[in-house]
Amino acid sequence: MTTTITPREARQISAANASGRPTALLVHGLWLLAESWDSWRAPLEDAGYAVVVAEWPAEVEDVATARRDPSFFAGVGVGEVTDHVAEVAAALSRKPLLIGHSFGGLLVQRVADRGLASATVAIDPAPFKGVLPLPASTLKASFPVLGNPANRKRTVTLTFDQFRYGFANAVTEDEARALYEAHHIAAPGRPLFQAATANLNPKAATALDVTNPERGPLLVISGEKDTIVPRAIAHAAYRLQSRNSSPTEFVELDGRGHSLTIDSGWEEVAQTAIAFAGHHSGTRAAA
Repeated sequence: MTTTITPREARQISAANASGRPTALLVHGLWLLAESWDSWRAPLEDAGYAVVVAEWPAEVEDVATARRDPSFFAGVGVGEVTDHVAEVAAALSRKPLLIGHSFGGLLVQRVADRGLASATVAIDPAPFKGVLPLPASTLKASFPVLGNPANRKRTVTLTFDQFRYGFANAVTEDEARALYEAHHIAAPGRPLFQAATANLNPKAATALDVTNPERGPLLVISGEKDTIVPRAIAHAAYRLQSRNSSPTEFVELDGRGHSLTIDSGWEEVAQTAIAFAGHHSGTRAAA
């Protein structure tokens, strides 16, 4: 069977398995790369975790390379990324703590639905099938992609103003510009179309079973000022996931926008995730 695990992921998986430590598996969302998690390594390692950062299929190594060929992510969808992250999780010797942001927050919930997580933290997660709220701010933040049906097969680069509204509205303009320059890359349009049409599609790529007893503990983190995934969406996901027999919790972080995992307040988010995982570390077998 052909593997989708990249050489960089394979090296991290090998080191994690050799360490004997529990592993945190991190999954990014749209308009970012795996490097967006770099700052999270130290606090997770200090908390006793080995760290593996998942890539999306066709992902390149750095922002400079991504900007030279913005089309590399074109056509990548939720199903392919879920399958890939699930393969990474299954290659680990112990079920990992899954942490995902934005579409990564949706992806980690879908991987947990396959029974591959010791615990899961979904940060400002994109909606899964069944999440019904569609706030005006979400429509505005998503319009650069959803406003043109041809973007389903393309990648889309945000302007700074679009990034400022959808990602970095809760930080200063100077910090927003620094984040845009450091991290922003073109994103595939297909996942947004898949999420937007999920509730009309009986075979939606974003579907999951919220009652699956193999899911494990779940924390949904919401940034109070998030515009693209506001509280209405994150809390609706939490309410649906609360049907699960495993612990399900919700935390709203005051004054935080969608950039909360990469901006100057990222440590608060990391420590919230670590505290949740530590509290529930004994509630699931890690084998």
